[in-house]
Amino acid sequence: MTDPNAIQPSELDQLPDRDPEETAEWQASLDAVAKAAGPHRAAYLMRRTLERAEGAGIALPKLLETDYVNSIPTSAEPAVPGDEAMEQRITAWNRWNAAAMVTRGSKYGVGGHIATFASAAWLYETGFNHFFKGKEADGSGDQLYIQGHASPGIYARAFLDGRLNEEQLDNFRREAGGNGLPSYPHPRRLPWLWEFPTVSMGLGPLSAIYQARFNRYLANRDIKDTAGSHVWAFLGDGEMDEPESTAALALAAREELDNLTFVINCNLQRLDGPVRANFKIVQELEAQFRGAGWNVIKTLWGTAWDELFQLDTTGALVRRLRQVPDAQIQTYQTRDAAYIRQDFFGGDPALVEMAKLLSDDKILECFHLSRGGHESRKVFAAYKAAVEHKGAPTVILAQTVKGHTLGEGFASKNANHQMKKLTVDEFKNMRDLLELPIKDSDFVDGVVPYGHPGADSPEVRYLQERRAALGGPAPARRVHPVAPLPAPAEKAFASFDKGSGSQNVATTMAFVRLVKDLVRDKETGKRWVPIVPDEARTFGMESLFPSLGIYSPKGQTYEPVDRDQLMYYKEAQNGQILNEGITEAGSMADFIAASTSYSTHGEAMIPFYIFYSMFGWQRTADQMWQLGDQLGRGFLVGATAGRTTLTGEGLQHADGHSPVIAATNPAALSYDPAFAYEVATIVKDGLRRMYGEAAPGEDQNVFYYLTVYNEPLPQPAKPSVDGVDEGIVKGLYRFNTAESAGITPPANAPRIQLLGSGTAIHWALKAQRLLAEEWGVAADVWSATSWSELRRDALEADEALLRGEERMPFVRQALQGAEGPVLAVSDYMRQVPDQIAQWVEQDWSSLGADGFGLSDTREAARRHFGVDAESIVVAALAQLAKRGEVKAASVKEAREQYGL
Repeated sequence: MTDPNAIQPSELDQLPDRDPEETAEWQASLDAVAKAAGPHRAAYLMRRTLERAEGAGIALPKLLETDYVNSIPTSAEPAVPGDEAMEQRITAWNRWNAAAMVTRGSKYGVGGHIATFASAAWLYETGFNHFFKGKEADGSGDQLYIQGHASPGIYARAFLDGRLNEEQLDNFRREAGGNGLPSYPHPRRLPWLWEFPTVSMGLGPLSAIYQARFNRYLANRDIKDTAGSHVWAFLGDGEMDEPESTAALALAAREELDNLTFVINCNLQRLDGPVRANFKIVQELEAQFRGAGWNVIKTLWGTAWDELFQLDTTGALVRRLRQVPDAQIQTYQTRDAAYIRQDFFGGDPALVEMAKLLSDDKILECFHLSRGGHESRKVFAAYKAAVEHKGAPTVILAQTVKGHTLGEGFASKNANHQMKKLTVDEFKNMRDLLELPIKDSDFVDGVVPYGHPGADSPEVRYLQERRAALGGPAPARRVHPVAPLPAPAEKAFASFDKGSGSQNVATTMAFVRLVKDLVRDKETGKRWVPIVPDEARTFGMESLFPSLGIYSPKGQTYEPVDRDQLMYYKEAQNGQILNEGITEAGSMADFIAASTSYSTHGEAMIPFYIFYSMFGWQRTADQMWQLGDQLGRGFLVGATAGRTTLTGEGLQHADGHSPVIAATNPAALSYDPAFAYEVATIVKDGLRRMYGEAAPGEDQNVFYYLTVYNEPLPQPAKPSVDGVDEGIVKGLYRFNTAESAGITPPANAPRIQLLGSGTAIHWALKAQRLLAEEWGVAADVWSATSWSELRRDALEADEALLRGEERMPFVRQALQGAEGPVLAVSDYMRQVPDQIAQWVEQDWSSLGADGFGLSDTREAARRHFGVDAESIVVAALAQLAKRGEVKAASVKEAREQYGL
């Protein structure tokens, strides 16, 4: 019977064999080796041959997985410069203080993590002493993405360095008093130390890739020389399960980001147990990164293993290491030598003989202690190879033991992530292991002491000398003194004040037109960073392609298919547009890197990221929180906004809730402008606040979210009355009255105030006319540009009242004296306008698009949700009827007349 899996001759014919006889000889040689020396020898030869071919540049598929051994053999390791013994003592102090900090804090019930840093201490210490460039070095220094759960170790080192004191360590996770330390890297909470928030797992690796890419973007656009900056991302092997962790690996390889190094702490444990209990996470990650085009360095075993590998003349040890699943490796960490002899060595005659040559102490040293990530020599070799590698990013897979040096109660135990303290006896054992000069009498009333060798000790002098040589303390965040950016020419904004006349213009197009003018500004134009996830044509941005160019480090190596057209697809090495493909997460990572360039590189950049509003906050709200935590600045633009404006796209594309999510972010200033001049006014004020001369008390570290629509409508001129600009920025102003709209209601007509945002104001304006002409009701129409800013202002007024200060919320000031009830309407769920209801003195009601979206015409969708002009009329009459200002029968009559 023919083997169905065998390669048939017809398949091989796809690649013609020019010399079948030579091919047969190679195949026969492989068969002979397998028969004479066994399949393991044949596999070994094949791997070495493939490695030789890859090294010679022969075009072959890459070898995705190598043996479970170190990539850099001991014989090839460079000597570590400096004083290894001194660095050992420094690391010991850091280990101690990290554990002490969390243990001392446990009495307050605030938690903390001990085991992560215990496993990664040398991964950090080696970098701090030899590789991580500080902010005072040439260029911008390195960017460090610290693993969130390792923060106690970073605080411990800052304490040794004199940047933190004991009181601050004692206030770990207790910030309310003003002298505490945040639990994880939070730049907003500790802005002089942390640059990047990383504990929302998966966002660190994604952001690191786009940060490295943005560094190249700045250099290629001649804004800043970033050649000296290297991005280091410290990650956990369990964290790599997050889809964001590996979402952009191909981008990093495609753009040859050799300014980027991932250091994955492979302690084989996640929060509840092994990362890959029945498999091998290191091998899986190696294949994943190699397949994506990364340079992979495995640092798995310490020097104690050298003797074992020298004894492995048959390859049995290497084969066994490939076979043993991760959970069993963890078990060896906790079992005695007899168990390891039986379970690890006992199944292969060659390994049985090897074990006879090993003492119990040697076996325990290897399986309990000796990991590549715990030895400075191994880590240094890996880091040096990483920074010297050119043409691709590097990932270092460093094997460690979670809870290393914390004692038998911690090391490799499944529960160690949740273990928050050591006993006094465990601390004393740790002290003896680390050889620290801490006396028993230092434990006063059972409280573990902090340890410090003294500000003028050899350890501290060495630490500070090493950091001085590398450009200052690290990690560190610096906001360089940068002059405010000059305001763009007023003409760019004023052109929207006159309206569009009879021309229909969507607010999405108005925003794009504004940006076209702003990027031409001689002073600030080059600082705009347009970001779009493969929807530029949807938003009418294709005209920017030939003028600004789409960024590509390769330039344009092909002739575009539309080269003969005016708006052809132009890529350029110095291109300004970041067109990211279909990745909102990648686009947000771009935005974060650009929005914090004022701090990272001392270069203020003005990013705007335009996207389908439905696929912004709903999909990437975690990154938007990261943006706020990282103190980013810029403009997020939710285009094709609203639940009823994107006709035909249906439920998933109908955004009725993004302003609700945006309102939860304290750093987000969320606006829903109705008219083009409002868009221009908001952008102008945003540039002033974030990049120019902020007013006293204004926080510059904010970002703007604007919702814009794809519904072409006539754009009116800006009303020429006082207070319009202030109202647009603060969130509310009266657009017109019934009288100023040219409507003459009857004398003593009942009056109502219609508040609308975004495209809904057009339905309110139609309802205004219907109310006057058909029901004798006068309506004033207000543009509510920001429900959330009105609410934020009102909350601040409430807080002031608690302090004994009288301050009236702006929404109440604006509506003061307005006659009749208030009816609010938007193209979002009613929860959006209802944010301000409690501060409105008039009777309040609202309309909105609650529920799921649907595919239909705009008119049908608005009737379905009850937000069209006729529905507004009925709702307004109902409000007035409750007050006795119109007859109740009018409500029923209107409902029947409009077919509601």
